[in-house]
Amino acid sequence: MKKRVLISVLMITLITFGGLFAQGGQEAAGGASGKVIKAKLASEEIEGDFMTVWANNFADYMREQTDGQFDLEVYPYGTLGDTRDINELAQIGVVEFVFTDFAWISAFVPEVQVLSLHYLWPKERMPEVLEWVVENGEIMPFLDKAFRKNGLVPLGIVYEGWQWITAKPKAVTLDDLQGMKTRVMGSKLLVEDYRAYGMSPTPMSYGEVYSGLQTGLIDAQVNPLFADYSMKFYEVTNYFTQMWAEPFLGIPTVNMQFYDQLPEDMQKMMKTFFLENIINAAEWIDNRNASDRKKIEEEKPDIVWTEWDKEEISKAKSMAESVWNDKYPGIAGDGAVEALKILLRDIENAKSALGVE
Repeated sequence: MKKRVLISVLMITLITFGGLFAQGGQEAAGGASGKVIKAKLASEEIEGDFMTVWANNFADYMREQTDGQFDLEVYPYGTLGDTRDINELAQIGVVEFVFTDFAWISAFVPEVQVLSLHYLWPKERMPEVLEWVVENGEIMPFLDKAFRKNGLVPLGIVYEGWQWITAKPKAVTLDDLQGMKTRVMGSKLLVEDYRAYGMSPTPMSYGEVYSGLQTGLIDAQVNPLFADYSMKFYEVTNYFTQMWAEPFLGIPTVNMQFYDQLPEDMQKMMKTFFLENIINAAEWIDNRNASDRKKIEEEKPDIVWTEWDKEEISKAKSMAESVWNDKYPGIAGDGAVEALKILLRDIENAKSALGVE
């Protein structure tokens, strides 16, 4: 891990000096008046997928709002390291921004594990509930303090669709999942989430999932639908199962030291962009997921698609809640219980305000 990070640091150093030479020595960060502030954002996803698309939209927005004074360059997945690497690079300030998810960032900010708990969010109108929570709830100020203790600042939370289980063996009911070797993201809590259903979960690098399925190292994996298409996981699986347990949430994050040196108006711009685009981004990803599902169905028509009904969800939710009480407090640290109380209260308040059951 450390070797990969050192290689990434060297790569970025070369890129940075090359860029500075080409620009005639413009300042890279926190520039004086009239100087361009240059920064780097490492995305967890490949070119064309949600995080990289919306990272580029963010970069365009910042250039437009600052008349070119803020110049952000986006690096898709794989160009600066693996998922854990890029979070570490942002923490130590080698890159200024990382667009990551709730699971991988939890290795650096344990309190964010609360977002890994299953069956917290409503199936209906999820993006609207999330928008209300981010704008009006208490969880963002709580997470801001937790991130800052670890040298980072969260700029928001965005919705990327619901996670699907894709499996080679039969995976239609809860009973089918027993003992299934399943790849999950790098979160201790996600391991416990899926273990509660009788599965055998194992964290694995994003780039190793396809070969893991192909060779039988794993039986199944968990990802949002667009990733299942863009990474071609559907080619080596036979079942797509929607548990309605876990929305995939992205967290755009910035290095604290860099952020705190920026003018307040730029700081506000950054958070405003992600807040005001929660619904727009959700519509974008819902359309993308629908399009990718059609492509999968055309390219592999024998795949079995299953969406759990209320009865199956009820059985799974009772298992998930055992993790809330028994496993989560010990994994997520001192603020775990408080974080869960805050988030549950925020979600209920959002549902009440929006008229969601």
